[in-house]
Amino acid sequence: MDFVSKYQGVVGRFIGNENSSTNDDSYVERLLDRISNAVLADDRRNAMVELQSVVAESNSAQLAFGAMGFPVLLKVLKEDRDDVEMVRGALETLVSALSPIEHAKISKNEVQPALMNSDLLSREVDNISLLLDLLSEEDFYVRYYTLQLLTALLTNSPNRLQEAILTIPRGITRLMDMLMDREVIRNEALLLLTYLTREAEEIQKIVVFEGAFEKIFSIIREEGGSDGGVVVQDCLELLNNLLRNSASNQVLLRETIGFDPLISILKLRGSSYKFTQQKTTNLLCVLDTINLLLHGGQQTDPGKNSSGLENKAVLVQKKILDHLLMLGVESQWAPVALRCMALRCIGDLVVNHPKNRDALASKVLGEEPDVEAALNSILRIILRTSSVQEFVAADYVFKSYCEDNPVGQSMLASTLIPQPHSMVNAPMEDDVRMSFGSMLLHGLTESERDGDLETCCRAASVLSHLLKDNVQCKEKVVQIELEAPRPTLGGPEPLMHRMVKYLALASSMSKDGRANSSGPIYVQPIILKLLVIWLSDCPRAVQCFLDSNPHLTYLLELVSNETATVCARGLAAVLLGECVIYNKINDSKKNAFSIVEAISQKIGLTSYFLKFDDMQKSLLFATAKSAFDRKPLTRSTAASMSDIEDVDENETADHKSEDHPMLVMVLDSQFVSFVKGLEARIREQIVDIYSQPKSQVAVVPAELEQGSGESDKEYIKRLKNFVEKQCIEIQDLLRSNATLAEGLAMTGGVGSTKLEHRSSSGSDRVLIETLRKDLHEVSQRVETLRAEKARIEEEASSHQNSAMKLESDLQSLSAAYNSLEQANFQLEQEVKALRNSGAVPVQVPDIEQIKAEAREEAQKESEGELNDLLVCLGQEQSKVEKLSTRLMELGEDVDKLLEGIGDDMGLPEDDEDEEE
Repeated sequence: MDFVSKYQGVVGRFIGNENSSTNDDSYVERLLDRISNAVLADDRRNAMVELQSVVAESNSAQLAFGAMGFPVLLKVLKEDRDDVEMVRGALETLVSALSPIEHAKISKNEVQPALMNSDLLSREVDNISLLLDLLSEEDFYVRYYTLQLLTALLTNSPNRLQEAILTIPRGITRLMDMLMDREVIRNEALLLLTYLTREAEEIQKIVVFEGAFEKIFSIIREEGGSDGGVVVQDCLELLNNLLRNSASNQVLLRETIGFDPLISILKLRGSSYKFTQQKTTNLLCVLDTINLLLHGGQQTDPGKNSSGLENKAVLVQKKILDHLLMLGVESQWAPVALRCMALRCIGDLVVNHPKNRDALASKVLGEEPDVEAALNSILRIILRTSSVQEFVAADYVFKSYCEDNPVGQSMLASTLIPQPHSMVNAPMEDDVRMSFGSMLLHGLTESERDGDLETCCRAASVLSHLLKDNVQCKEKVVQIELEAPRPTLGGPEPLMHRMVKYLALASSMSKDGRANSSGPIYVQPIILKLLVIWLSDCPRAVQCFLDSNPHLTYLLELVSNETATVCARGLAAVLLGECVIYNKINDSKKNAFSIVEAISQKIGLTSYFLKFDDMQKSLLFATAKSAFDRKPLTRSTAASMSDIEDVDENETADHKSEDHPMLVMVLDSQFVSFVKGLEARIREQIVDIYSQPKSQVAVVPAELEQGSGESDKEYIKRLKNFVEKQCIEIQDLLRSNATLAEGLAMTGGVGSTKLEHRSSSGSDRVLIETLRKDLHEVSQRVETLRAEKARIEEEASSHQNSAMKLESDLQSLSAAYNSLEQANFQLEQEVKALRNSGAVPVQVPDIEQIKAEAREEAQKESEGELNDLLVCLGQEQSKVEKLSTRLMELGEDVDKLLEGIGDDMGLPEDDEDEEE
């Protein structure tokens, strides 16, 4: 075939690279010749078996087969359909040619035979159409090998196969029909359709139109739901491919089949609740389907999320929340990955959905009399679990519940009532009888017993969700005071001050390098996150924070502490900025101006603003994702998830690792965007404050008092001189502040339109910096242009040399052409002169001579063909002699076998001669 010839040159470059490649090449060629030309059917079949064996074991044989084998086997599939064994062998050989050899080692730079052969076979749409036609054959193995071959093609050349199937009439329909075939055929067709529908939207639509939903749930029922094998997993993966980002398919499923068959898979059966790996994987796939339905089609249609809201409402009506709570909260014997996935689904179910939030808040778990609110149980998981992943998943539930839910936040915050000191020292096991708020405060203060900040850190994360965007809750929690750990330490202590104390404790632990279960990697950032959210838009919280003088000093030290992480220094800088922009204190020692002065003296405004830039460039902030961005579940990813138990706890010992999963998932994209917005406001406010003088004068200078015996004229003159001197000093101060403020704004990367009308010296400074920057950019541009000029000159020189060479060749050709023209002109003149003189006789062609020459040429051609025929007859005679020798060795009578063969072959020729 034509498409194979294009690759023979490519294959030829690689066939000779292996020691055995030449032998494999010739061996494959002989086998293909036997398949094409052998007379006996058994001989052809044996050759096909040998070919399949060598192609399945040798890379060089696969290469050789790709160069010359496809036309032969495709011809077998087209013309030998009645010979089932040959068709089976051809299909099995093609599958081997398209399957990589596992034990063979091929470097990345070498040609991949399986990929090349897949490309060869998929180039022609007719080949794919031929394979789809074979699915209608009655033989089981023909259909089975055909599906395997299509799957191999799809693995190596997915786009080309998808396009080909779409152009073939009823191509998808034939594959869908295979779902109703025998079990083995059905499973292969299911796997093929799963691969086909992963990214091909057009194929997804056709599959749904062909009744995919009904067939999928029919197979799941036959296999036994979540207790079934890998077939159920393939069915659910195919279902997820059809529902992902497709609101129309989700609506079709909801209004036709409904969600009942899906929810029934989540029901735990039996009393032991055994979770095998396959059952866990199947349940993970079902939860992934639930997650897709909860998100609706909003990823493709951002403005239309009605399908997701409808799906949430219907799923809650179908009691999906009960099953999710059973899997995620009550079934503590279930695998960690399954519990985490169920908790995430609960979070997705309630986010931005008031009715579902109320349903979750009203849920109680357990049996009388030991019933407990579902939110309390989820909080206990956060405080007690040993799995970081389970904490993050349960924390996501509270984040989703509190988002845009001021009523729910206030309800939970109202339960924040400090317990007596005796209850603070009570073990965590006694928290079953506590309210939500008491349990949360218990978790916040439990660190007093053993110095373990892990529980405090987790409780702080939950508290940050309760306070986010809710000023009333922030002011209420500001008023909470805790009893001192020891009576000798004084009276009650505000909760905020206790959090700052724990933050300082985490800093000292990190500085000393003592990393224990408290996990100083993420304790500091999470407590800082709580304080940043708490102080945001809440002047009372800022005042409470600044009521303790050491707090500001500690924060200034943390910002400039080089041993702290970039994230911790950046968030501490944000916290300092909030003490400026939300500061309503009149005290001159704690107001916004004094804090800006402290920043300038202790840190330096330039260094302070650079902390923001360093944080934004850090890996944690630069790659911030939404709470749970995850890839679609496939066979490999689902199996690996079912094996996950927890994050390696050794990672927490490395306090320099800022990409810890805890931080990546807790400090998500929403918080990063929130911090970026705060940063812009902080820069602008600090520049404005630093550019303005103090609005009040605290002390009246003694020079303003009139001295005894001083006349009014002298007093007025002295006052005038004093005022002039003060005006000059004020102008110099304003000029200096404006210059510094503009320089800081330029350094921090944030411009301010309010700085355009400052003093002339400040403008000059800004102009000099701008010109210096422009000069640097122009210098770089000049260097780039010089390099470009050198490259262009080199190319021009090369082109000029080529042009000169071409011009020289053209001149030579022109001279030769002119000489030919002159010679031709002279000959024409001579012929014309001869004709005019009558010396040139008219020559009549000799017909007989021409016939003789033609006859002689034909005789030579006939002799050549006769010689070729004699060579072929000699080769055949040699084969006959070899076969005769072999038959004689086997005890056969050769003369008897050959008796009458020549006579039969000669009869037709004799008759033809007589007729002639």
